[in-house]
Order: sequence, then C-alpha cells, then structure tokens
Amino acid sequence: MKGLANRLLFIAVGLFMAAPLVVIAGVSLNEKRTLTFPPQGLSLRWYGEIFTDAGWRAALTASVTVAALAAALSVLIALPIAYALWRRTTRFGRLIQLLGVSPFVLPPVITALGALSFWITAGFYGQHFTVVISHAIFFTSLPLVTLTLGFATIDKEMVEASRSMGANERTVLSTIVLPMIAPYLISGFAFAFVLSLNEYIVAYMTVGFTLETIPIKIFNALRYGYTPVMASVTVFFVLIAVAVFGGIARFGDLPRLLGAWKSNER
Repeated sequence: MKGLANRLLFIAVGLFMAAPLVVIAGVSLNEKRTLTFPPQGLSLRWYGEIFTDAGWRAALTASVTVAALAAALSVLIALPIAYALWRRTTRFGRLIQLLGVSPFVLPPVITALGALSFWITAGFYGQHFTVVISHAIFFTSLPLVTLTLGFATIDKEMVEASRSMGANERTVLSTIVLPMIAPYLISGFAFAFVLSLNEYIVAYMTVGFTLETIPIKIFNALRYGYTPVMASVTVFFVLIAVAVFGGIARFGDLPRLLGAWKSNER
C-alpha cells in the first residue's frame, strides 16, 4: 500500500512538472498566430519560422555561437585547475577550486551585476566577447566538477608505472590522463553549453540588446505581441537539452557525473 502511494505521488509530481511543457508544446502547434491552449488547428510552420525568419535565425546563431565558445572556454579554465588539484592538493589549490565554483553557487543576478560593473569599468560593456567570457566564468563550476570526478577515476599507480618506464609528463598527459578523462571533459562541455544556451540574466547585463540571443530575443518579441514562435523555440531548446543529456546518460556514467560513487569505491 505504501509503495502504491509513493508511485502515485511520483506520478502526480511528474505530471505537475510536465504540465507547463505540455501547454507550451500545444501552443507551438497553433495554426493561427495566437497563444491559445488547446491549439486552434495544428501547424508546424512556427518551427520552420525559427530558421526562415531572419531575426530568429540570427538569434539562434548567436545563442549557439556564444554557448559553444563559452563552454569551450569554461573547459579550458577548469582543466588546469582540476589537473593541478589532482597532482597535488594544497590550500591554495582548494581556494582556487572554491573560486571556480562560487559564481555558479551565487544567485545569477549577483554574478550578472558583478560582470556588469566589471565590463563598464573596463570600458567593454556591450561588446559581444563579454558575454562569452562572463558565461564561461559563470559556468566553469560544471566542467570543474565533472573533471574533478574524472581525475578521481585515474589509478595513480598506472601513472607512476608509466613514469618508471621512461614516459615524461607530456606523454603521460596525452596517452593516459586525457583519454581517461575525455568523457568527463565532453560532459562538462555539454552541461555548460546547454545552460549557456538558455541563460538570460548574465547575457542581458553584459551586452544589453546589442546582441540578441534567443532568451533576449524572446523578451524583445514580447513587446510586439505574443507569437507561437516563442513557444516553438522553447520546445526546440528543450529537445536540444534532452538530446544532449540523453546522450550523456546513454554513453557516459551519468550517476558518477552527478556525484554518485560505486559501492566498491566507498
């Protein structure tokens, strides 16, 4: 009886969480230019407008470009930190790790205001590269966590054995370390990419309306009336997130990436 009650509770919570997405998906299928639910007629033309309309296509291109560059930069920042902590744990290293995690732990509006103040003081407010750097710093904690977990899986005895056989640090890094942490590196990039793709506050605070990403474009479009394209873009981004995280779950060790340890490692 208790098990049935738990299942019903989980189903109820799942339906409650899925309800907004169901409504948005229904709205995106409206035949007419209206945000009504249930949809009045069925049409997929609003999904096509994401790619055919110049404004939405430019915003999509900007979002993907910013997200890809920011995710790559966040990995480049996190990799040497995680590698240094794996090689030797020091108080200074732990401090750097804490600084790497802190932007994501703080409320986004605080990080956004900090970035706004910095770029205005530096005289670069509104430049497109500022949102890339700001997103990279904001999301560095994601690849930092995954890479730290990846380095923890490496058997240091294997590394010592390779060194005793004459391998230098560069050889050890390229033939042992990087291949073993590659799934964690890719996962960290994917996490940062998806979250950067959907981030609004930091992007708006750093570039304003000089660069329209999809979240900023949706906000701007609200001033000119509601359109099903907004719902279509939302569903499209959700599908991207599902595809990315589904791929990680399918080809990677998702529980381990989320911080779980196998029973024989406890």
